[in-house]
Amino acid sequence: MSSSSTAALPDGFDWLSLESGEEVVWTGIPHRLSLVPALAIGIPLSLVLIGIPIVVSAYLRRENTEYVLTTEALYKKRGVFSRDVKRVGFEKVQDTSYTQDFFGTQFGYGTVEISTAGGAGVELSFDNVPKPKRVQELVNARIRSGEGRRSDGESKTDVLADILTELRAIRTAVEGESTATGTGASDAEVAEATEPFDFSGAGR
Repeated sequence: MSSSSTAALPDGFDWLSLESGEEVVWTGIPHRLSLVPALAIGIPLSLVLIGIPIVVSAYLRRENTEYVLTTEALYKKRGVFSRDVKRVGFEKVQDTSYTQDFFGTQFGYGTVEISTAGGAGVELSFDNVPKPKRVQELVNARIRSGEGRRSDGESKTDVLADILTELRAIRTAVEGESTATGTGASDAEVAEATEPFDFSGAGR
């Protein structure tokens, strides 16, 4: 199964349940050549039967590990006899990095590490993925996209809050002036004066 960049899930990713409006950006599994270190150790030791479990274990781990990057979060599924699925939303991601060991540098794979705010160390890792730098760039792009959406929402909220503050100040001034002059403006009159302001549409 090769890595993919499509909105549709490839075969074998039936374990993934997406939220409404969430789309797949990238999927992948560990690089096939990430088995080279296990083979280098396991094949010589297979003469005394010790190496066979090493090779089989490495193969099964690779075949049962899958990674998904969506518009909202990062997912990692692993497990040979059981299934362990981990999700990290982009709003929690604080830092990303990637590493490559000797074999990874030679064969073009590496590990992308995700750290979260308030977490202790690496929260999630995409191990032995092809082109780790490219995967990291995809993750960072989604993080920036999410920050942009949140900034827009905060700006609209700030505008609405400023308008409400101004209206309260105007009302307080009107009530204070009415009390001082004895005109005694009623709450109904003050409400009528502020009626043209559309609170619900201020953030649009």
